[in-house]
Amino acid sequence: MSNGTKPSIDGVLAIWKPTGFTSHDVVAKARGILRERRIGHTGTLDPAVTGVLPLCIGKATRFVEYLQELPKTYEATLRFGMATDTEDLSGNVTEEMDASFLTEEAIMSAARSFIGEIDQIPPMVSAVKMNGKRLYELAREGIVVERPSRRVHIYELDVLRVSTEAPNPTVTFSVTCSKGTYIRTLCVDIGRKLGVPAVMAELIRTESAGLNRSHCVTLEQLAELKEQGRLREKLLAADALVDMPRTTVSEPESTYVLQGKTIEAGRLQPPPDREGLWKLYRSDGAFLGLFVVDESMRSVRPVKVFHPSDNQGPGNIESD
Repeated sequence: MSNGTKPSIDGVLAIWKPTGFTSHDVVAKARGILRERRIGHTGTLDPAVTGVLPLCIGKATRFVEYLQELPKTYEATLRFGMATDTEDLSGNVTEEMDASFLTEEAIMSAARSFIGEIDQIPPMVSAVKMNGKRLYELAREGIVVERPSRRVHIYELDVLRVSTEAPNPTVTFSVTCSKGTYIRTLCVDIGRKLGVPAVMAELIRTESAGLNRSHCVTLEQLAELKEQGRLREKLLAADALVDMPRTTVSEPESTYVLQGKTIEAGRLQPPPDREGLWKLYRSDGAFLGLFVVDESMRSVRPVKVFHPSDNQGPGNIESD
């Protein structure tokens, strides 16, 4: 650049996480490729799991807390007739039995019965903290503790394939669920409903924050795009991915909100019809930030302000 400053990279980039990498490994690789420290991911994937891992880059890291709350979709394969201490194939086998008596109809019925709100007990290999330690840290020490159940939501569950080969039938299904859902535990619970041990054999995250495989690049492709100055082809504006209502404000109020001031809700177009978080834009389309409408529906105050010079979007990408 002519002024000698480092070009700005701000937006969301979907990476197709390879097997064997932790989510932190992917972030570290992306930092090295992009030479940008401000990178955060929107939902951890275990090393053995592949799939969509959205990265928030630059000022888009301020959206991580909102994007990670969005539903996620996985494709999972469940194997009946065995159990492990990790609820997947990486652990030690703790139980085995012949599950060849299971029918396709019974398997499909049991899987679909979990649609809706359900309670789950987090697995010992999870990152949930108890008494200041993460469960997986306790598990490494051979310690098993009682874990309180959590309420999660299964929005959709579609059975894709069923194999009833003895002694370990399998079912592959696609599931869309809320944040905090453990698919390995869902697999175990489906088996428990059928009266047999079960384990998660394979898992792929197919969608996160509204992004799917078509939006993703591999780490190798990311390096090529950076080298060729073509990052804008895959970089997405973070505000476009957040599922919130939007409204517009004109001058002089647009200047006021950028100063962190509260304004009258009636000055927005369209006026807010509900309380809570809203995306606010200037009349020329520039994103101004996230704002909260109060219970009275009379005022709007800033939660996260983005100055227009800070959010020129994916078009503000240059190679260096």
